[in-house]
Amino acid sequence: MKPAKRTLVSKWTKTKRLLQNRGLRKFIPETRLFSRTNLLYLLKKYRMIYVKPVKGSGGKGVIRAEVRRIRGKTLLRYQQGTTIRTFTSFGAFYASLYRTNFPRPYLVQQGIPLLTLQGRPFDIRVMVQRTATRRWRTTGIIGRLAHPKRAVTNYHSQGRPLPLRILFASRLSPARRRRLTASLARLGLRIAHDLGRKYPGFRELGVDVGMDARLHPWVLEVNTAPDARIFNELKNKRIFRRVLLYAKANGRYKSRKLPRV
Repeated sequence: MKPAKRTLVSKWTKTKRLLQNRGLRKFIPETRLFSRTNLLYLLKKYRMIYVKPVKGSGGKGVIRAEVRRIRGKTLLRYQQGTTIRTFTSFGAFYASLYRTNFPRPYLVQQGIPLLTLQGRPFDIRVMVQRTATRRWRTTGIIGRLAHPKRAVTNYHSQGRPLPLRILFASRLSPARRRRLTASLARLGLRIAHDLGRKYPGFRELGVDVGMDARLHPWVLEVNTAPDARIFNELKNKRIFRRVLLYAKANGRYKSRKLPRV
């Protein structure tokens, strides 16, 4: 018998699984496989979308695309890394996207207007890990603030890890922030329980959640091999120690040097 799969790279497979859960569906942005038709459809519907590689991590290859109306003209533009390209026709826009990135398989996903801090979007990483008794536990929650010149928040794309108290300081009272944190912890557990039923070998999940202006959580991505070291960027090392303890117990970092705490 083959050992149970510990990780799953395909974003499309994970997204399809979550969309089958009626209770979780409302937290998943509309997502389709990349094609000219799907790209045009979602651009018209949402005006801002993300184009993501089906297989990839760390924000690599993620493209933010949008439609803008400027001085009576309709412009299409996309940003990949720090490069921004602008077009006056969908044909030229699509041709540039395809020429630069494809035929590597990609997804097209509804763009979520994320909350911002000082004009920079942020999202939230919810770490969920198996305990010694195989139960899931939410072990850490951290914010990720995008680099000023980038469209993604990922730590490996120069995103800045920050505690939620800083990100929500001007929006929420401490009591409301605690309730929000608790609801995110529960959402992470719901995601873990659902994916864990299909893939019992999963031991750790990094659930990336974006918040819109109504504070509705959107599950942007689920990473099955999340890096614990982002939590080491917090001044309070207690969370990092806990996440690292479970990560090592679950077989991670056996041959990798880790920072001292």
